[in-house]
Amino acid sequence: MILHELISYDVLRVIWWLLLGVLLIGFALTDGFDMGVGVLLPFVAKTDIERRIAINTIGPVWEGNQVWFILGGGAIFAAWPPLYAVSFSGFYLAMFVILAALIVRPVAFKYRSKRDDARWRNTWDWALFAGGAVPALIFGVAVGNVLQGVPFELTDDLFSRYEGAFHAKFAGLLNPFALLAGLVSLAMLTTHGAAWLSLKAEGPVAARARVFGTWCGIATIAGYALAGLWLAVGIDGYALVGEAAVNGPSNPLYSEVLRTESWLAAYAVRPWITLAPALGFLGMVMAVLGLRAGREGTTLLWSKLGIFGAISSVGLTMFPFILPSSLDPRSSLTVWDASSSHQTLFVMLIATVIFMPIILAYTAWVYRVLWGKVTEADVTDSGSAY
Repeated sequence: MILHELISYDVLRVIWWLLLGVLLIGFALTDGFDMGVGVLLPFVAKTDIERRIAINTIGPVWEGNQVWFILGGGAIFAAWPPLYAVSFSGFYLAMFVILAALIVRPVAFKYRSKRDDARWRNTWDWALFAGGAVPALIFGVAVGNVLQGVPFELTDDLFSRYEGAFHAKFAGLLNPFALLAGLVSLAMLTTHGAAWLSLKAEGPVAARARVFGTWCGIATIAGYALAGLWLAVGIDGYALVGEAAVNGPSNPLYSEVLRTESWLAAYAVRPWITLAPALGFLGMVMAVLGLRAGREGTTLLWSKLGIFGAISSVGLTMFPFILPSSLDPRSSLTVWDASSSHQTLFVMLIATVIFMPIILAYTAWVYRVLWGKVTEADVTDSGSAY
């Protein structure tokens, strides 16, 4: 027996769908609070010392946290090539804006304290704000567009074509539901950032973060509920009819896809997935209560649970769809027809089994070494880089 045949092709596809979710959620749980702190920076810190306290809570860890984003992009490229090709071409300008914001952020970290000038530092502080707010918003906008279906179709040779100039117009992504999803994402990650500052900062910075985080958490809960209601009554879902190609070339055109009245029909077929949105609501509610009560460690954990539930609810609701097509439902990309070959997925799984524990162990070690609150004495010390 060939080694990669130890695990069936279908099982490998589901494993890699789960691993993709793990990478995306890992990015939101770690780099999410970095972005949230950037968003909160102009509001929770009034003096230069306070701003430096806020920045130093994330300064030592943001680079490591961003590894999850790189791993997620690499996993999409290697495990789901059609998804990478279709999504990155259709969302090209959105991806460019995200990358530009993420590029500005490290420059701001490195250059902010190079000059002892108020205007200079204020400019870089707003760059940090943009480096957090823009990706947090656009990631949510992208999810909102995916839930509505993206207007593309596949030709017989699997080249993707978009309707009109969708792929060239950034404004085309900013429809009402997508903007709502973007605002939910922004509020959720800002709440996460507030929970982080509550844990890692002292004095007025932590106190103000708890106030802003409470309101952002309430906005997250309300927006998430509204988005769910909108999905139930205003947005069509998708359903796979018959069986997709099994153990053959990944070709979405072999599948039959129909539009349905709502994505939420999935909850009647798989009632257990109700657990995901329940965790999303529970985590955010408890995070808000924790911020109001001044609890620190548990608040961050509840915030993480809320993010896990919210993101998981999207993936589980859409399963097995990854990128539905509103223009030609038959072109929709699913778990069963958008993956790399059986052998490629198996080799990637072996590499993941070897290296993922190393990444997790190193990350845990870094956070253990850097544990503790950032104080005014820490940032005024000559060894502070931020």
